[in-house]
Amino acid sequence: MQLSDTLLEDRPEQTFFEDPALDRAFGVVMALATEVYVLRDRARALERKLEAAGVIEPGGLDAEPGDEERAADAGDREAFVEGLMISLLGKQQAKGAS
Repeated sequence: MQLSDTLLEDRPEQTFFEDPALDRAFGVVMALATEVYVLRDRARALERKLEAAGVIEPGGLDAEPGDEERAADAGDREAFVEGLMISLLGKQQAKGAS
């Protein structure tokens, strides 16, 4: 049996808040938090491997980026923040019925 099979079973949804949408949103937050931790764990492992191979010095990734690096990353950061925060404007993002 696969996980998707168990998700399709007809059983009552577990709820913690009065509004089931809050439970679902919290589920999404927890899934994202899990993914963030996995990425953090993998980044630490990658840093250890790079240090052991002599590619970077211990703590080498902790240094502040230079002006050129900041400028190169600025556009990506702005696009990320805009995509993250645009839903707070309360405007429909998907095309379709309005």
